[in-house]
Amino acid sequence: MNEDTIKGNWKQFKGKVKEQWGKLTDDDLDVIAGRRDQLLGKLQERHGMARDAAEEQVRDWETRNHYVW
Repeated sequence: MNEDTIKGNWKQFKGKVKEQWGKLTDDDLDVIAGRRDQLLGKLQERHGMARDAAEEQVRDWETRNHYVW
């Protein structure tokens, strides 16, 4: 799946993202809107993690869910 597909199906993915990272708000998910870089930034902000840690978590999540931005 590429970034355009994820952006187009973002409503379907939002639930899975929120399930994984519960501190993200609905407003955060609207801002992210399927953009990987925005997800990384919000994870750093809401979960207080370093960029490397956010990147690692997103990579693991992508692998488990077969998503690729």
